[in-house]
Amino acid sequence: MNLPLLGADDIQALGPTGAVDALEAALSGGLDPETAPARHHVTVPGGELLIMPATTQQVTGVKIAGVAPDNPSRDLPRITGSYLLLDAPTLLPLALLDGAALTTLRTPAVSALAIRHLTGPVVHHLVLFGTGPQSYGHLDAVLAERQLERVTVVGRTPHRAEALAAHARRLGVDARTAKATGDAEVATADLVLCCTTSAAPLFDGALVPDGATVVAVGSHTPDAREVDTALVARSFVVVESRSAALSEAGDLLIPMAEGAFRAENIHANLAELVTGRAPGGAPAGFVGPRFFKSVGMGWEDLAVAAAVHRNSAP
Repeated sequence: MNLPLLGADDIQALGPTGAVDALEAALSGGLDPETAPARHHVTVPGGELLIMPATTQQVTGVKIAGVAPDNPSRDLPRITGSYLLLDAPTLLPLALLDGAALTTLRTPAVSALAIRHLTGPVVHHLVLFGTGPQSYGHLDAVLAERQLERVTVVGRTPHRAEALAAHARRLGVDARTAKATGDAEVATADLVLCCTTSAAPLFDGALVPDGATVVAVGSHTPDAREVDTALVARSFVVVESRSAALSEAGDLLIPMAEGAFRAENIHANLAELVTGRAPGGAPAGFVGPRFFKSVGMGWEDLAVAAAVHRNSAP
């Protein structure tokens, strides 16, 4: 059997909008993220191995992803891996996909799906924390979904932050970089994206304006977070699934341990948001930001991988 190999070019050909539409179609079609298989973590010498299975009636798949924290210092990608897509009824392999490229498309698409339902059509000021592949992917995803007027890039390495800002300018966006914490920038933002490997809060959550949207995607362990308790405690909180968030999202688990947040304070999961079972706008009388926390789930990889496979068919 000659198994098709779908690389970065095939995956990128789907585009952010195609990936967002695939995720929305899966949830609108009845996929329940609360019952999706859990991610498995295995500690290995180079870092961490993530095994992420998922299935529907039509397709089954599994991503094996490596997270190698020391790779960037070797000029190698931090995220590696492969995705095996199978026909669900027969379990015959359909394709093998580049797992890192799939993650680079899928994670921003998940954020963009939340943005599609949580924000207005125009983003006046985006503050983007991080300068790696996910930051570039998230910028592309926002531009595919929303009119973007201005972006401020906040990164630890000035030349990498300027490179991302220059990329944004080439895309027609007014872009600049910020020094230090970015606190002054989030105070005027209507969208904040956190795409970093930080284990500690990036900014003072009390400064985020009411009505702004904050998205955090960088951490998936209980002891790491990109946003602080102040933000979580005052926000309309949406997650991919409650079960995943309450086992992996330090952004929520740490405020819970501090007594400032409860599981009941999660307003919606992504399926409830997409299907209208939970309103995109905050409840009547609610004052505060909107916060979407993503940890990454196998069903998302499956939905996007299946769409890439369909898109690449002759």
